[in-house]
Amino acid sequence: MAAPVPGRCGFFVKKKQRFCKMIVAKDKKFCGEHATMDENSSIKRIVCPLDPKHTVCEDKLQKHLKKCNSREKPKPVYYVQDINAGSAEGDEQIQVSLCERSRSQLQSLVDKLKKAVEGLQCDLDDRFLSHPVFEEELHNPKNGESAHKHLKQQSSLLAHMDALGLLGRGRCFVEFGAGKGKLSHWIHEALKTSMACPELKTHDLPKTSDEPKSDDRLQFLLVERSSTRFKVDGKHQETGVQFERLQVDIQHLDLSKVPLLSQQLPLVGVGKHLCGAATDLSLRCLLDTPGLTEEPPSKRQKTSGQCDLAGGGTESSRPGPVLGMAVALCCHHRCEWRHYVGQRFFQQRGLGAEEFEAFSRMSSWATCGLRVKDGMRDEDEHEPAEETDAVNGFLSAGERHQVGRLCKLLIDGGRLHFLQSRGFSGKLTRYISSDVTLENVMLTAVPSTATS
Repeated sequence: MAAPVPGRCGFFVKKKQRFCKMIVAKDKKFCGEHATMDENSSIKRIVCPLDPKHTVCEDKLQKHLKKCNSREKPKPVYYVQDINAGSAEGDEQIQVSLCERSRSQLQSLVDKLKKAVEGLQCDLDDRFLSHPVFEEELHNPKNGESAHKHLKQQSSLLAHMDALGLLGRGRCFVEFGAGKGKLSHWIHEALKTSMACPELKTHDLPKTSDEPKSDDRLQFLLVERSSTRFKVDGKHQETGVQFERLQVDIQHLDLSKVPLLSQQLPLVGVGKHLCGAATDLSLRCLLDTPGLTEEPPSKRQKTSGQCDLAGGGTESSRPGPVLGMAVALCCHHRCEWRHYVGQRFFQQRGLGAEEFEAFSRMSSWATCGLRVKDGMRDEDEHEPAEETDAVNGFLSAGERHQVGRLCKLLIDGGRLHFLQSRGFSGKLTRYISSDVTLENVMLTAVPSTATS
């Protein structure tokens, strides 16, 4: 065993098979975290009551509790516990993996699935588009295979938004599951380019003689529950463009209480690969928040280019109306019945929480077999399916793939039903080739009056 580096801690970390690399104080053998290992030390360290992953000097405990990163922090005004979670009724459903079910039970589920999708009016079209703002970056040799894959997806997403009239100034883009904020970054780049190059048409909101030139305003609200490194939204400092990041779970986000939205710009919801339940939480956050969709139909946008900037509201703090949304779907096996917005859709087909839980697990069959066969790796952006759900010998690989696709289609059908009940026209589209990503379906929605 090699000796510790001079000036570094002498504690050997078994898990990492090396010595601790923390710097020690003068004439000390161990760092503060491992000081208790020194037999001659009078310092007594105890486990932090807020986070057992670290320790603290016993005589400094009270001081530490006031500044510990794991302490409970004041909740922001827009935090409302479980506002988008859905009803907890039936949430106590016992989780049963597919490998624990008998062949007859699995066959019964497949029969129910095929019956449920009969007459389902949500066929998928293939529309692989590309936005011109990505042309230079897509041909940049410095971008590796992974970066190129993400760029192609973002390019198609923006092109679809543009085709629906959602890409323009005078609105606020709410990016759910923002991560580093790359999607918002490219939306901004596309709109900035369109200002410099008028031939790149976008759908800006119309000016009126009695209104200020508010259609030049542009807002980006990035929602991400995790602390993210290498964020790109902090690099945008242009006048008239506002970037704001909220570190909060979508489950607890009340958009009507976000101060940025008091300017009442119309909202456009976007997201690239909203895993599982995050899609349902985003739909409920955007469309079930009081004040966002309460205006009468006559005041909704007739087209993507005709919109009431005031949002039809009478309160100065009321957010603007929802102009539409475009999100890339994935990881249906991570969906949860409580959060699912299509519960009524399932119940109308004689299905409930038990079938939904099984179908969500079976949806992984649409992609897991192909990943193994083709050696594709999507772990950087998709949650892996549980290995216990790999039921060997039940159906052929091709049949399982088809069943997985039907499960995804049924779950997404419930989301389309939810959108329709909220006055929106939704559509499912394969927006990118399966060679780029196996999760290649996007969900778009605009107010029904805009498509009538």
